[in-house]
Amino acid sequence: MRSMTGHGRGVAERGGRRATVEIRSVNHRFLDLKLRGASLDPAVEERIAGQVRRSLERGAVTVNVHVERRGEAAAPRIDRAAARAAHEALGALALDLGVAPPDLALIVAQPGVVVAGDDLDDEDVVGEAIEDAAGAALARLLEMRTSEGAALVADLGARIDVLAGIFDGVEAVVVSQPDEARRRLSERLARLLEDAKVAIDPGRLAQEVALIADRLDVTEELVRARSHLGQVRALLAGKAAGGRRLDFLVQELGREINTIGSKSAAAEISRLVVEGKAELEKIREQAQNLE
Repeated sequence: MRSMTGHGRGVAERGGRRATVEIRSVNHRFLDLKLRGASLDPAVEERIAGQVRRSLERGAVTVNVHVERRGEAAAPRIDRAAARAAHEALGALALDLGVAPPDLALIVAQPGVVVAGDDLDDEDVVGEAIEDAAGAALARLLEMRTSEGAALVADLGARIDVLAGIFDGVEAVVVSQPDEARRRLSERLARLLEDAKVAIDPGRLAQEVALIADRLDVTEELVRARSHLGQVRALLAGKAAGGRRLDFLVQELGREINTIGSKSAAAEISRLVVEGKAELEKIREQAQNLE
């Protein structure tokens, strides 16, 4: 699994142009992509967005594009199609007004007739440079997200082991609860009936203890909690993005811990529940960083 935070930078040169692309990503529930910087051809923009969507599943991703000229600028050029269109339009107007036809100086002064030398035929070359730089930046971003993800997985694995130990501790206390309930109930009844000189019916005592034990039983919660822990371990061992599933499992673990705490009045279980909640909160914070 990978982290959702990272940064990558790529540079590529084509036809006297240098394209620099920086990609940053932070946590987000979904994939939120923003492209900023140089004005991009819509087709190039879509291809860059496609690269990102194929590589990432979650995260707020910002792509910054910067293009600069390398070396001397190309000489200005005449856009002949624009010049012909300007000549026709101005000629028609001159004819309507009964004035002399437009001269060359007037035609070349029209917008779009004289353009920068590289604006006519370098658009594809610039697009290629931007795409190459974006690919390099994305590769470095993925490297960083993978590296950070490995560290997060290791930390989460250790915390899951701690949580499993807490559930083991709860189970050990639960096993002794019926005997403890019997002892407490016997002592309470003995105090109440001491003056009345009435004997305690062992059968009735056993029945009451069974009812109390049933109300305090958290076996089902422990079984479900351990099942959730197993699923978390499987997610952490895999390479596919599983952040959303991990978020869900953490929520389910929280429900089981809360139920265990509400069912038991034992001081030791209450202490373990507090520890479990604290550890689960740390797990939740780390899990939110995973893709």
